[in-house]
Amino acid sequence: MHIAILSSGLGWHVRDLLRAATALGHVAEPVDFRRVSASLPAKTSLAPYDAVIVRTMPAGSLEQVVFRMDVLQQLEAMGRRVLNPPRALEICIDKYLASARLEAAGLPTPATIVCQDAETALDAFHALGGDVVVKPLFGSEGRGMVRISDVEIAWRTFRTLERTQAVLYIQQFIRHPGWDLRVFALGDRVLAAMRRHAKSGWRTNVAQGGRAEPVALTGEEEQLALSAARAVGVVAAGIDLLPGPDGRYFVLEVNAVPGWRALAPTTGVDIAAEMIRHLAT
Repeated sequence: MHIAILSSGLGWHVRDLLRAATALGHVAEPVDFRRVSASLPAKTSLAPYDAVIVRTMPAGSLEQVVFRMDVLQQLEAMGRRVLNPPRALEICIDKYLASARLEAAGLPTPATIVCQDAETALDAFHALGGDVVVKPLFGSEGRGMVRISDVEIAWRTFRTLERTQAVLYIQQFIRHPGWDLRVFALGDRVLAAMRRHAKSGWRTNVAQGGRAEPVALTGEEEQLALSAARAVGVVAAGIDLLPGPDGRYFVLEVNAVPGWRALAPTTGVDIAAEMIRHLAT
């Protein structure tokens, strides 16, 4: 099988996928997403490949982002396997749309208000209990998130974000025991899971200094993670589950370009090899 790994460089995950593909007898190549092209009648520069793994969604203009998704959709129409499916990528890149899909599926998510102006955002701050997490609409690994529990700081933050024409994604802060679960699902099964402990404060992301340990999920935890992945249509998913004060889990996020740099060594699971095997079946 000939596999394209869409990326913007030879990062750790790309190298791990190249290693796994070679070990399993396949040919894989990194392809810069920014150099993808297409022509009519329907053909793209990715047409020679049997399958595509999306490892990044690089920043770009609205036109560039739409075109890249169009190319992935065209590949699917041509019978190529795309991991993850383009519609799932579109949903998960957008925190609001992903949260709406999770809520529509009846899954527990933190109370959230999304708006575009500072006055509405301040009303949201009060409505959500005066202790919130403000997140960028697009982003992962905890980058750009800030917890706010002071009304003056909230107002200054909202005014600054409004001036930058940002969408304000405001989520009720969930008091938790200082850890969460990161679950990696592939298809209809959970491959691996770890408990992430916050180094200090409230952030548990390993990329932000959190400590990880392997964990065996209960059947209920597995089903919640798999239900979250299905709700947004993701095949290879990183799902974040956060326990609330009463022990009930909330689904915080489903990542359609999930990382496993911490998860693989923590759990001993060769996630890159499992992804290649999945594409080849």
